Amino acid sequence: FQQFSDPGSRKEHVKVTSEPKPGFLERLSETFGGMLIGLVTFLLAFYVLFTNEGRALRTAKSLDEGLSLVVPLDSTHSISQQNEGRLVHLAGALSTSKPLFDPSYGLSIQAVKLRRNVEMYQWVEYEDSKEYEEDGEIKKETKYSYNTEWKSEVVNSRNFDREIGHKNPSAMAVESFTAVSPNVQVGSFVLSKGLVDKIDDFKQLSLSHLEDPHADVTRREDYFYHSDNPRRPEVGDLRVSFFYAGLSGDDPYLGSADRVTVIARQRGDQLVPYHTKSGDVLEILYPGDLSVEEVFQKEQESNTMKTWALRAAGWLSMFVGISLMTRIFYTLVDWFPVVRDLVNVGLKVFAVCVASSLSLLTISVGWLFYRPLWALLLMLLSAVPVLVARSRVLPKKQQ
Repeated sequence: FQQFSDPGSRKEHVKVTSEPKPGFLERLSETFGGMLIGLVTFLLAFYVLFTNEGRALRTAKSLDEGLSLVVPLDSTHSISQQNEGRLVHLAGALSTSKPLFDPSYGLSIQAVKLRRNVEMYQWVEYEDSKEYEEDGEIKKETKYSYNTEWKSEVVNSRNFDREIGHKNPSAMAVESFTAVSPNVQVGSFVLSKGLVDKIDDFKQLSLSHLEDPHADVTRREDYFYHSDNPRRPEVGDLRVSFFYAGLSGDDPYLGSADRVTVIARQRGDQLVPYHTKSGDVLEILYPGDLSVEEVFQKEQESNTMKTWALRAAGWLSMFVGISLMTRIFYTLVDWFPVVRDLVNVGLKVFAVCVASSLSLLTISVGWLFYRPLWALLLMLLSAVPVLVARSRVLPKKQQ
């Protein structure tokens, strides 16, 4: 059943739903379903951990290879045939052949990318739920609240618990888009698509020097408003802002062109991906003027951070998988509160120990062909969590 309570405002209401407390067989069936999900998560963890180590070592070797082969260029305006096919390093200002336009709003800018961001004033639903037992039933009390906000995507009000009074339009009259310059250069060198994709440090464009483009559009601060009153917008009103990345010419309002540092393979007047002997690809771009050593140091740091992030994700996936697969033991003793709590703690400790051991073992196997001594050390460390857990269990048995 549903019970509604409205404190005098259509922007908030509470709904209470109830269902019979699930029986033992029903909970056991849910546990078996969780075990299947746990098995998939458990196996996925092995794949993530193993492939991550191979990727990390391959990337590290490729970066070492690149550092030993890279050729710094003295000038970005002269193309030397001696460097054809070689890995080169250069730094300079971005340049593009034509400015990017948005004729709908009378805006142009000399940049690598121009993004139009459209937002619509819409209703947004928030939920706050809590569950409790009462009269042998599981009851769920959900508080729904509604607020109007600017959103870049259409919020489907049909999914609201109460759409009446909170209805949003089904589409925006103006669409967002990103324009990319077809030809981006640093000096005389043309950047590949992969290098251009790395220019993504977007900054909001100031509109203070522009006029209102149409009679039904009003500029206020750094937004164009499709609204009768931008100070008090209504649901369905639009506002448009602009962002740019990679300023490629001197601008009286934005300053001089952005400078970037690039490491890639020279092919004629183009900078393209460099394929290393380790099977990786080097195609690097950073903002600012950086030396060869600074670029490769940043890449090594990025590789290390990504490696540890995937290791943590792999361990967590394994922990969740083991917890779901052993959940059946908790379900079997769910009727006995004291035993249930003890079993729950024991299962969590078991999952932590086994996940840690298997994660270290998987990582060591990934290192076996690259760094065998480190692999053997990790194999020995993988036994530590199990031994620690076993050493704590034996005294308890003696007691």
